[in-house]
Amino acid sequence: MSPRSGVLEPRPIDITGYFSAAAIDRARDYRDGVLWIALAALALKALLLIALVARPPEWLTRVRKRPIVAGAAAGAALSLALALVTVPLDAVAHARAVDVGLSTQDWGAWAADLLRRTAVGALMAAPVAAIAIAVVRRAPRRWWIPGSGLIVVLGALFVTAGPVVLDPLFNDFTPLRGQARADVLQLARAAGVEVDDVQVVDASRRTTAANAYVTGLGHTKRVVIYDTLLRRFTRAERRLVIAHELGHVRRHDVPRGLLYLLLVAPFGTLAVARLGEALAPRGARGDAAGPGTLPALVLALALVALPMTWISNQLSRRVEARADTFALELTRDPDAFIAFERRITLQNISNPDPPRLSQWLFGTHPTIRERIGAGEAQKRAGGR
Repeated sequence: MSPRSGVLEPRPIDITGYFSAAAIDRARDYRDGVLWIALAALALKALLLIALVARPPEWLTRVRKRPIVAGAAAGAALSLALALVTVPLDAVAHARAVDVGLSTQDWGAWAADLLRRTAVGALMAAPVAAIAIAVVRRAPRRWWIPGSGLIVVLGALFVTAGPVVLDPLFNDFTPLRGQARADVLQLARAAGVEVDDVQVVDASRRTTAANAYVTGLGHTKRVVIYDTLLRRFTRAERRLVIAHELGHVRRHDVPRGLLYLLLVAPFGTLAVARLGEALAPRGARGDAAGPGTLPALVLALALVALPMTWISNQLSRRVEARADTFALELTRDPDAFIAFERRITLQNISNPDPPRLSQWLFGTHPTIRERIGAGEAQKRAGGR
């Protein structure tokens, strides 16, 4: 699934020729802290799950007449517990974002967002947990077969319905109008893709960061642009971002992502099934599965998902590099591309050259060094 063509080989560059030492140090200090906070949050959640697996509360392992209904309640409770255990770290992360000017939220708005995310997470976890318990009880040793299919179905449902059901719970979206919309339509025609829905999201209510993304399938497919991108970047820079997102549309990267999920889901679900079976309390396995099975399943899912994410990140970086190349070839404006990468790095306080191990494990996009190097390669190849 990794792109074998359509990706510019970046030119080697000296990152200090594009950013000051002070800007690089500031970004490294901030992003290193973000990484350590994220790792600490992951560790706290892991410790909570390990504790629940090792010594499950009596209410989790109690024999019930309606284990599937109880599983739904336990799923919601587990989701709440996993969200609440990291609240102190979330608060530290918010305070740091405010200090560097990246967050525009006061503590009241931040707390309201946290409560909303936690509630939505619990509501979504309840039916998923109920389905998991029902499938495990139905096919104790082979539940991973229908389970992998359900994962793909849920993934497709989330991608399709997310833009119209979930996203509006957290942000307001308005249709893009004016010159920016005309640019989108002109670039779409030049790219040979059909884009009917381009939305602007009020990201400025939370952050000064700028971004854009493609989401949805079929009738819910849309390009979404941050309002901060429209306000703070030049027309040429915005055109490059739009062209990048059109590259994802042109290459069908969203449905290809679902295809990737279809390919890896059986292997991942089998690993989760066997590991979860080994971790679960004896009385909560197989056709006796109930709420007591959930902590073991969630812990197994986390242990399996982590290395699978490292693998998928390699694919993601290559796909994003192809979209960058598409944008450069469509606009033929490498100078604007390089200027944009410099400006958005400063605005988002991104580390332009993260450590190799950190990038390999967690990076979903090429580094800024690589992206600027791609722009320089395009200039050398004949871009204006």
